[in-house]
Amino acid sequence: MNKIAIIGAGRVGETAAQMLAEKETCREIALLDVREDAARGAALDICQTSPFFDFDTRVYGSENPVVIADADLVVVTAGLPRKPGMSRSDVLEANVRILDGILDQVLEFAPDSTLLIVSNPVDVLTFYAWKKTGWDRSRVFGQAGVLDASRMANFIAQETGFSSMDITTLVLGGHGDTMVPLPRYCTVNGIPVRQFIDQEKLAEIIARTRDGGAEILALRKTSSAYDAPGAAVVAMADAISHNRKRILPCVALLEGEYQESDIAMGVPCILGDGGLEKVVELQLNEDELALFRQSVSYIRGDLERLASL
Repeated sequence: MNKIAIIGAGRVGETAAQMLAEKETCREIALLDVREDAARGAALDICQTSPFFDFDTRVYGSENPVVIADADLVVVTAGLPRKPGMSRSDVLEANVRILDGILDQVLEFAPDSTLLIVSNPVDVLTFYAWKKTGWDRSRVFGQAGVLDASRMANFIAQETGFSSMDITTLVLGGHGDTMVPLPRYCTVNGIPVRQFIDQEKLAEIIARTRDGGAEILALRKTSSAYDAPGAAVVAMADAISHNRKRILPCVALLEGEYQESDIAMGVPCILGDGGLEKVVELQLNEDELALFRQSVSYIRGDLERLASL
């Protein structure tokens, strides 16, 4: 991948840019932000870390949208952040308006790009971006499940004392209170996690995973999470840039998978140089399916709100 553009040079956008540069995931990173000089300042700060981290990725920023021209991947992190006590849905109206302007810029300056939505509520905004661009679903998807799964893996590592590197987790559904962590698919180096954690403690971990972002927001008070979301962006961009064919939980447009259509939500997907190349359909048991349907219902409620805006 030659160029990645990040729209929104706030904490998530800047963190993602720093990590992408360090990993040399691409040759150029362009930061775009409406705040005058904010993107330039972030880019300059990142560039000055290159002697420490041995990278020569070119990083630059601007408030002029022409800076995203010819990007292979556009990552959208811009939007109104949550405040303590707010849900992701509470910022829907404001962030749809912000995204609408961003999509106009993407269609004008980067019409051949792939689009990764990070801003909240990510399920609804991903659906909106797909509708407005008219692009194939392989080119428009969202980041949520990668982050949620990493949170769950860390909580399991804290509980068991095992290395996070050996822990695999899977989270489906919407990015919010109705997300669906799947302990049946969680393993420690291939061993089912239930061999190490009892049902009561596992239920606590699932609840904490659902509340993962809100927990950080409540502790920080003036900022939501940005390190782990930035790292999740990098994991997805790396899979695309290097055609790794990784199976990662992403917000995808469903076209009959899981018996759902005209909705975007978290499901396991294959990411490669074709973008979102395939949705992986799992056989869910009765309890898992009930939780998944509950999540579908919640997202459809937000989509109804979106239609009325």
